[in-house]
Amino acid sequence: MSAAKERLDKILQEEGRDPKRSLGQNFLVNDRVISKIIQAVENLSPQKLIEVGPGPGSLTYFLSQMKIPLTLIELDQGWADYWKRHNQNVIEADALRINWQDLIETENVLVSNLPYQISSSIVIDRCLDTQKLKGMVLMFQKEVAQKIRGLPRTENYGFLSVMAQSFWKIEVVTDAGSGDFWPPPKVSSRVLSFRPLASSIEEPERYLKFVKTAFQQRRKLLKSNWQDHLNHQPGGWEKVLGEILKWGFHEKLRAEELSPAQFQHLYAIWRN
Repeated sequence: MSAAKERLDKILQEEGRDPKRSLGQNFLVNDRVISKIIQAVENLSPQKLIEVGPGPGSLTYFLSQMKIPLTLIELDQGWADYWKRHNQNVIEADALRINWQDLIETENVLVSNLPYQISSSIVIDRCLDTQKLKGMVLMFQKEVAQKIRGLPRTENYGFLSVMAQSFWKIEVVTDAGSGDFWPPPKVSSRVLSFRPLASSIEEPERYLKFVKTAFQQRRKLLKSNWQDHLNHQPGGWEKVLGEILKWGFHEKLRAEELSPAQFQHLYAIWRN
């Protein structure tokens, strides 16, 4: 039995608790995976830490030993109370509903074994922050992680790929199988590390709509998805099309053919 599983069993027994499936609670129990996550966090040289969904503390156990300010965001009242009793700074709330701009400082690093149902939303929201985190180390369902790092003209490439890669440099930390959790989920997982990119994207929420519209019906031509949206400004589509043709594309291209850098360039031309 791993040391992480022993700690988990002890805490669950003491607290008289079981994982809540409704909250996506699958607790990490593989010591090797935990070690790789903690090492990835340390590589970002944080001065403050934020953890979403600490639960019984597979990661928190080690994050708290780093001796830097740690903020825990926990939706489950029972685990929130547990960490309050252990003198941790706890925000008892849904991570998708708190005001992150009041929380984020430039030296913050976000770490989480994310509940799968909120993972994509957390990434998109952190792309839109005015004040950026220093970095993130996040676990995803493997298929979501593949989409985040998807390359143009591949099946994994889409709206999430463009948004994430427009704002972050993203690297794979490690993979985790279902047996690395208790209870075991039905899917495999992957941990990614994020470092912020120097971005010139103005009005990120407008860029979000720009990209999202391009992929709204994946099999449609980019022109069909974009034309009405871009023509809210006179000649919007024509401006963008001119750049697309300069790159050697045909007018009948689809969104999945453009790289994140090309999306950013087209957005700047259309916006300005």
